[in-house]
Amino acid sequence: MAPRIATFLSIALSLWTLVAAESIPKTDYDVIVVGGGPSGLSALSGVSRVRRTALLFDSQEYRNGPTRNMHDVIGNDGNIHTLILHSPAEFRALAREQILKYPTAHIKNATVKSITSIGTDAVTAFSVVDASGRNYTARKIVLGTGMRDVLPDTPGLKEAWGKGIFWCPWCDGYEHRDQPFGILGNLSDVLGSVLEVNTQFSDIIAFVNGTQTPDGEAQATASHADWKEQLKAWNIQIENRTIASIERLQDGETHQNKTTDMQFDKFRVHFTTGEPVERSAFITNFAAVQQSSLPSQLHLNVTKEKIVVDASSMRTNVTGVYGVGDANSDGSTNVPHAMFSGKKAAVYLHVQLSREDSASKVSKRTGLSQRELEKEATRAIGRNLEPQWEKIQKRN
Repeated sequence: MAPRIATFLSIALSLWTLVAAESIPKTDYDVIVVGGGPSGLSALSGVSRVRRTALLFDSQEYRNGPTRNMHDVIGNDGNIHTLILHSPAEFRALAREQILKYPTAHIKNATVKSITSIGTDAVTAFSVVDASGRNYTARKIVLGTGMRDVLPDTPGLKEAWGKGIFWCPWCDGYEHRDQPFGILGNLSDVLGSVLEVNTQFSDIIAFVNGTQTPDGEAQATASHADWKEQLKAWNIQIENRTIASIERLQDGETHQNKTTDMQFDKFRVHFTTGEPVERSAFITNFAAVQQSSLPSQLHLNVTKEKIVVDASSMRTNVTGVYGVGDANSDGSTNVPHAMFSGKKAAVYLHVQLSREDSASKVSKRTGLSQRELEKEATRAIGRNLEPQWEKIQKRN
């Protein structure tokens, strides 16, 4: 290739790069966070600390809303003998108070009804509409929309949820240690629960609610071939009768030992036949689903009810959208994890926004508009490359 042609091509390509660089859209906020739990609040804090403008929508629906105390959060463990944070509501209130000291942070108690992409893959932007019909725009979206536990209609179960009946042994188990304990759920899930709680409880009954059938045992075997031997080794009793109701006999909220961090709930499990059985606390194995329809609306990849994300950044398959907290697929469901994932998304998207800002600034150095750049590229190609191309054609 002749030197002049190479030079002209270099000029043309440089101009085309400037043409192709997209300008940054003007939006109401840099980031909109959906979800006011620990993951969403952490994301809001992270972006606000670097002075990104951000709005958090909080529908005020929380998976751990019914939970009596919030535990296993270093520095804020809700032990009942302390005067620091006790409940998830107190945690959220203090987090809000601290985050809102940043001038770029905003919180709105409202439900998001729709999110629509109005940008491109190179420079993303989104339109967000709340339940009142008001529209907001942002360059990036963080979904901390959470999960919803699908509880059976067993009388007494929902009323006791988070208050002696729970799904996370790290969050709630310690305060009931060494008490008569129960596992609620399908036979196939019992061993998994036993492996989580065996260090805290020795008197364990698995209430499998009629699922110990040939099919149920086959499912258990598919997961753990030696499940029977393992349950026998742990001295686990299986109760297969159908549960009619769960009656609360005592409330651990009022029956406590603050010195030893103990809560003394007591329940009576009634069956459709036979005598009832009493237990002090239960862990459950019920299904959980996405709390929000937004992942579906945005066509996010969702596998086994979890938003599929890149673990290094919390990015989803839709550019500009991040999934955090227990709604995502990175494998954990607790408050420290939620805060970690929110912070990770905040860091990543801040850097991504800065890259877009930097590319946009570079593209504007010539002082030309996009249309002027297109004309300049056409002029350079038309005046300089065509004569050279004609010469080459004549030689051939």
